[in-house]
Amino acid sequence: MAELMLAVIWLGLTAYVLFGGADFGAGVWDLIAGNEERGRAQRGLVEHSIGPVWEANHVWLIFVIVLTWTGFPGVFAAVASTLYIPLTLVALGIIARGAAFAFRKVSEELWQRRLFGATFAFSSLVTPFFLGTVAGALASGRVPPGIARGDLVTSWLNPTSLVAGALAVGVTAYLAAVYLTRDAQRGGETALAETFRGRALAAGAVTGVLSALGLVVLRADAPALFRELTSGRALPLVALSVVAGVVSLVLLWRRAYLAVRVTAALAVIGLLWGWGVGWYPWLLPGVSVRDGAATPAVLTVTLWAMAGGAVLLLPSLWWLYTTFQRAHPADGSDSSTPV
Repeated sequence: MAELMLAVIWLGLTAYVLFGGADFGAGVWDLIAGNEERGRAQRGLVEHSIGPVWEANHVWLIFVIVLTWTGFPGVFAAVASTLYIPLTLVALGIIARGAAFAFRKVSEELWQRRLFGATFAFSSLVTPFFLGTVAGALASGRVPPGIARGDLVTSWLNPTSLVAGALAVGVTAYLAAVYLTRDAQRGGETALAETFRGRALAAGAVTGVLSALGLVVLRADAPALFRELTSGRALPLVALSVVAGVVSLVLLWRRAYLAVRVTAALAVIGLLWGWGVGWYPWLLPGVSVRDGAATPAVLTVTLWAMAGGAVLLLPSLWWLYTTFQRAHPADGSDSSTPV
């Protein structure tokens, strides 16, 4: 049951990267959209695309946090205490981002829209970066078991964490550009589709370079994980990520905007699950999945409760996503209001 719990947590993390990550990436493109006049169309598309779902997407983060502290309490305590600085910055970034996104929509003064827009965009940039530094700290084995046993600064300020942070920003920007390209095409906004197509191509290329750089850094900073990714059991997943990434760039070039959503997601999934498989069975240095898991009784009750909740949650989320994928500002509806 410990392995099953870990697999469920990783599925939740995958969903958060694919959906919540794209929300963060949309904020990155909002940041560089230009001034009030030049960036109006791009910001309008961003608001329409993420407005109805950005709060719902954070369900996956809450899901991962709750299952981790319930299923692997000692691991959660070690991570939360050693990495409380980047995790606190992540929490503040999520709060500032959500508040600013909501306030910008109802602000009438230009200076207010600029202030809230800058807050939303800047938070969208730094939040995935700090989440990436947390992943880098875990990947490089800098979070030992116990309460605050790791260094509070160098645990997340190190070569692996910095590259992982930059890669997280690149992945979110890439996913967002891919999704927004299709949204613009569906709404008949050809010029916007071309704009985000170019950004998706650029972000995809940069993300590929960052992935290769990450392997170079891992070779020096986390050699055990590097071996698993390049010659161990995680290699097929890494290969899937590479192939899907290349296919995605080809599909973008050919303007196959619907199919590229699938291949782009596969590229990210291969990267994330390759890390997970290469890391397994260790959660922290010297702590395996079964060593760090809660008692069988706790795991059993938690998994059954999660299964019961999924019966209600998953159809509701599916209904939400499919409903607003069909809406567009041209139909006269204001679907960008957060729900």
